[in-house]
Amino acid sequence: MEKLQYISQGHTIHEQEFNIRAALDNGIQWVQVRWKNASEKELNELCMVSKLLCSEYQAVCIINDHVQIAKEIDADGVHLGLNDGSIHTARTVLGNHKIIGGTANTVSDVIHRIQEKCDYIGLGPLRFTSTKEKLSPVLGFEGYQHMMNSLNEKSITIPKIFAIGGVVLEDIQQLQEIGLYGVAVSGQITNRPAAISEFKKAMI
Repeated sequence: MEKLQYISQGHTIHEQEFNIRAALDNGIQWVQVRWKNASEKELNELCMVSKLLCSEYQAVCIINDHVQIAKEIDADGVHLGLNDGSIHTARTVLGNHKIIGGTANTVSDVIHRIQEKCDYIGLGPLRFTSTKEKLSPVLGFEGYQHMMNSLNEKSITIPKIFAIGGVVLEDIQQLQEIGLYGVAVSGQITNRPAAISEFKKAMI
């Protein structure tokens, strides 16, 4: 599984497509299509275009929240927020071969996600981010360390956990030392797609 995920950004379908294409051109291999305020028609259109683009670049295409769209366009999987339906339901719809990720904000969220058998967990936010309207409590590095310690104390095998929410390049070393598997990045890649190669180098 890739260690670097790009979460798409853009206020219009053209901005979204431009940003996804730029990320792919710069070497991203995992795109999560996320567009919260889109109309159903435009979101469907963006997801279809994104799937075609990702296939062309041999990149993974994950749809944020919308299980049915992921099924219809044969995306590689779906990412579900804390209030976006159950992993079990998504698995029933999409099948065992698709990737299903889930968001978490607390130790109990992480344990719940593990019990649901999701393929990876997006844990955050690391710090304040303007890309999310209903932001969960900010964790910071101390929060991540506390969670890893709690899971180890409970002898729970650490799943593939990605840091999300305001992640910047300078965070990578510390996050990896804490024990996180990877990062999901939005703003830094949208604003400077060339940063993708720097993120990848930092995560070896």
